Amino acid sequence: MSTITPAQNLEINPRIKAVFDDIRATRKSDFINNLWHYLAFDIELLEDTWREVKVVMAKPSHLDPLTKELIYAAVSIANSCEYCIHSHTAAARSKGMSDKQYAEFLSIVSLAGRTNHLLNGLKVPIDKEFNHENS
Repeated sequence: MSTITPAQNLEINPRIKAVFDDIRATRKSDFINNLWHYLAFDIELLEDTWREVKVVMAKPSHLDPLTKELIYAAVSIANSCEYCIHSHTAAARSKGMSDKQYAEFLSIVSLAGRTNHLLNGLKVPIDKEFNHENS
């Protein structure tokens, strides 16, 4: 259950409408997912979050869009964010992720979680070769 109730008719506020219109244009879709409706309770939070998401996720960069979505999904799994897991898995599928890629992705996330727990529990010292200054 949500901790807030989003307002109705959000787009009567011109600042909210501007953000929603930019989301639609950037994503080339009329769909505005719940995250944005719920963030709209605070216009500055909505604007700041969308600006950052747009720069990191939508702007062309050295990482391809599918890789960005897989990273986001992996972090969402680690943080137990059910909403983000669903959202970014769907986004990865829309960017071409196959079922075989998804299975491999999940095996990597699972392995990383397991070995992270082992290393954290054992407090294994970091190899000097892994320091950036030594490369």
